[in-house]
Parts: sequence; structure tokens; C-alpha cells
Amino acid sequence: MSNTIAAKGGTFTIGNDITVNRMGYGAMRITGDGVWGPPASHDESIAVLKKCVDLGIDFIDTADSYGPFVSEELIREALHPYDGLLIATKGGLERQGPNKWPINATPKHLEIALKGSLLRLDVEQIDLYQLHRFDPDVPKAETLGKLKELQDEGLFKHFGVSEVSVEDLEEASQHMTITTVQNMYNLQERKHEPVLQWCEQNGAAFIPWYPLAANKLEKEKVQPIADRYDASVYQIALAWLLHHSDCILPIPGTSSVAHLVDNIKAAAIQLSDEDMAQLDAIGKP
Repeated sequence: MSNTIAAKGGTFTIGNDITVNRMGYGAMRITGDGVWGPPASHDESIAVLKKCVDLGIDFIDTADSYGPFVSEELIREALHPYDGLLIATKGGLERQGPNKWPINATPKHLEIALKGSLLRLDVEQIDLYQLHRFDPDVPKAETLGKLKELQDEGLFKHFGVSEVSVEDLEEASQHMTITTVQNMYNLQERKHEPVLQWCEQNGAAFIPWYPLAANKLEKEKVQPIADRYDASVYQIALAWLLHHSDCILPIPGTSSVAHLVDNIKAAAIQLSDEDMAQLDAIGKP
């Protein structure tokens, strides 16, 4: 897929053996309101997933909690057997209703969640399995010990964590090899810069969730740069992520084919050093 739009954003190799285009897709938005239940349009969600492949997106991020289960089921329907695709999923959250996400990283829950994801995605091994959150009521060593056991059984290949500090990463690395880190990060919000630097130093991918900053983006500061590239402020925000660090893999999500195409066009934007300096200044205190 070297001649596709997504490929223009460059590639990254996860775990030294799975190379993907850095511009990916987050499959949370192909569910209902509050990330609960089926999408408003089943056909549009399937079309979005198929369009991802057309655009060269070969890294799709999902979770058992999206729906719950809905996102994984739609991915299987649209894309199985995933030829040339990395389908990453996550476990560690439960669902009690729209926008309700209690943490559960007990060994029992994680084993059930992982095996459920294997069934829904219809695979024998998940290429990248990520822990949604460490559970404050469960010792990290207990959670990681169970995940290492499941990895050793061959149920998943590579391991990632989400919403963690550098201290969390150092502790987790004593139990498992961390290949990806998924924290909230965008042009506007950069409190996890030390975590990004840890990823750069340790060969891990950094996957920013909430990559567009949505309603929090200071559009008036970005608009002059967007105008120079005949782009939207959100396309510039995504382009900034790709330019800011070679280990960043943006995964903007949407339930619209048109919006998906707009997002991925950001991979082709080549920001100048001057523009990068202006954008860098936006998120600094």
C-alpha cells in the first residue's frame, strides 16, 4: 500500500516485526451514542471500515468495550480475514451504559475479555492486545502476571498499555515488553510528553487518543497555517502529530466515510519548520 494516501505519513514497525502505516483508524465511533449499542447506520460503519483499506490504513484500533462488542463484530464482518491488517484491541473496562466505563483489570476479567475478543474477531491470536487501564484495586504485578501468562499461551503477540505514566511503564516493563502506549495527547494537550519521550527511547509506538482535541482546539491559532495548505485545522492537527515524533501513530475515529477521507489527507501535508515551531508553541504552558 505504498502508493496510498495513508502511506504518505510514513511507517512504523511494532515489536520489530509488524510494519504499518502510521496513520491509523480508531474504531470507537462506529458504535451508538455514548459508545453504546449499534451504530445509527450499520451500512455506513461497514463502508468506513472498507474505505480504511482503500486509503491504505492497515492499523485499526478497537476494544471489547466499544459497544460493548459492537466495534469488534463490525470489524470482523467488514474486514475478516484481515489480510495485511493489524487489528489491535483492548481489555480492562466494563460497560454499564452509555458513557459509563468502570475499570476491571482483575485476572479473571481480562482472561474472559481476551478470549471474547478472539471469538468476535475470529482469530487464534491477537497481534496487539492493550490494557485499557491499570486497576487501582488490583496490584499491577497481578494484572501483568496474568497477561504475561495469556501471552505465553499464544493468545496475543504484542502488548500495549493505555493512560500510564513513565513510572507505570518502568514497572510494567519488568513483567512484559511494552510495544505500544496509548495516552490522551494532541496539539493542545501534551502533559504526556515524558511518556512520548519514553516511547522514543524504548522503541515503542505512541498512540494518541483524542488526537484532534475536538472542542478544545484553539482554532484561531491554527487557521492561518491551515489556510496556507488549503487544509482544515483538524488536518493540520493530525499532520502536526505525524511531524512531532516518528513514533506517533494517530488513530482519528469517525463514523463517516467523508470525514475519514478528510482525516487521512493529513498524511500528505508536509509542514515546514516554521509552521511546526508555531504549532509547537500552541500547546506549551
